[in-house]
Amino acid sequence: MSLVAGIDVGSTYTKAVLLDEEDNIASRAMKSTGFKLGQTAQSTFEESLKKIGTSESDVDYVISTGYGRHQVEFRDVTVTALTSAVRGANWLFPETRTVLDIGGQTMKASKLDERIKVKSFRLNDKCAAGTGAFLEKTARYMNFSTEEIGPLAATSTVPVEISGVCAVFAESEVINQLSIGSAPSDIMNGAMHSLVGRSLQLMRRVKMEPDYTLIGGIMRFPTMVEALTEGLGDGVNVPEGDLVQYTGALGAATLARQRLEKRGG
Repeated sequence: MSLVAGIDVGSTYTKAVLLDEEDNIASRAMKSTGFKLGQTAQSTFEESLKKIGTSESDVDYVISTGYGRHQVEFRDVTVTALTSAVRGANWLFPETRTVLDIGGQTMKASKLDERIKVKSFRLNDKCAAGTGAFLEKTARYMNFSTEEIGPLAATSTVPVEISGVCAVFAESEVINQLSIGSAPSDIMNGAMHSLVGRSLQLMRRVKMEPDYTLIGGIMRFPTMVEALTEGLGDGVNVPEGDLVQYTGALGAATLARQRLEKRGG
């Protein structure tokens, strides 16, 4: 068996994807990143191998990506999160021209050319109001867990306005909304719409054009996807299930296969 691997060490989760000889996803695994990045990368990689009953010796090339990519000691090379994200999006949806990636700590918008090269990109500012952490903080203010964000927002009837200027200031907004009787579901939905507004601004700055592919952990919330789709119109793609979180690792794995083939592996 000849396998290649992509390891995405993100700020919140670490993902591993294995591709077989025919570029099919043979296995994938995900764990919370924590603070021991190298160890988490190794254990996530080992879990992906264990799922298909194979060993590290069957993996011919490894590319690491994400903010902790340099901590992956068993890598062959590294690529940036931007590069791996657009490659993964293109692998899933070949017509992709704009990618929006919202993770726990970052938001990135990228525009591709026909060669799958990044023509332009923009990152959110340093405030957490432009990331998934904004939603997590909003949930915690109301004593809800991260796992409850999606179901909570889905029961909303009318989203309340949350400015999202700063995640710190959002706490006072949430407290104020609760004090006047706003439903937690409507507050959470409002926080999502605030994040959508920031996302669309970022995409306009890269001169977005369809097809649009939405990736990152935040896209596992249907309410978020629905609001973005409404704002973007036609040509919106979203990977199925948990693939929204694996797109970066998948992109790194596809690049690993290309590198291996170039060296005659």
